[in-house]
Amino acid sequence: MDLLHYSETGNGEPLIILHGLFGSNKNWQSLARVFSRHFKVFSLDLRNHGQSFHHQEMNYPVMVEDVYRLICHLEIDSCALIGHSMGGKTAMLLTLKHPELVSQLVVADIAPVAYSHAYSHLIDPILGLKLDQLDSRSAVDKVLQRDIPDTLLRNFLLQNLERKAGHWRWKVNWTAIDRQMYHLTGFPVLPPAWKIGTQTQFIRGEHSDYIGAAEESEIAVHFKDASIKTIANAGHWLHAEQPEIFSQITLKFLL
Repeated sequence: MDLLHYSETGNGEPLIILHGLFGSNKNWQSLARVFSRHFKVFSLDLRNHGQSFHHQEMNYPVMVEDVYRLICHLEIDSCALIGHSMGGKTAMLLTLKHPELVSQLVVADIAPVAYSHAYSHLIDPILGLKLDQLDSRSAVDKVLQRDIPDTLLRNFLLQNLERKAGHWRWKVNWTAIDRQMYHLTGFPVLPPAWKIGTQTQFIRGEHSDYIGAAEESEIAVHFKDASIKTIANAGHWLHAEQPEIFSQITLKFLL
């Protein structure tokens, strides 16, 4: 099995960052530079994202094994771990399975529960594109405007489009993700009494619905040492919307 692609910056104790669905390590470049003043930062591309390998299987147990395999390859004995959304679920499950590897855990706007969020309204228009008939990124953007009117969201998704050998290519494996979406919006079935003892900081966006009262209760049940911080004027993409506040909360917790 191939190793995950990653970017590395800084010196010090290792800090690993796991991005969210449809993202990549590039989404974390600015924050990685901030964190690299204190840590040796490894920003990963999870499978079917960024520069990492494509595979038809896409669920949290296999993603945890991907990350674990890379940690072993890098000969990391212990690290701090940050995960956003899909990356946050991967980070939580990795910490549960390999608690000796994770010294501190930061989970950004996600809880260890299944969600009902659907993404077919984003994936279907992308899969319907005839890329061989579009000669520029702006042309692709124009076609997508009809179904994805949010400019910031569209620009985020278009970061996954690249030109290689005269042809457009998606770095995201949309087809595999679409087929496995129920795994990604869900969460693995675990024994009712599972517990994570690692010191954990949850950070949520004020305008996000991913960590409400029900999710707080689940966190309280399964995490022995966790707290929740809320970032004002931020939604699910809190680290991109309020990067300075996100980095302040994270570093105060980690240092």
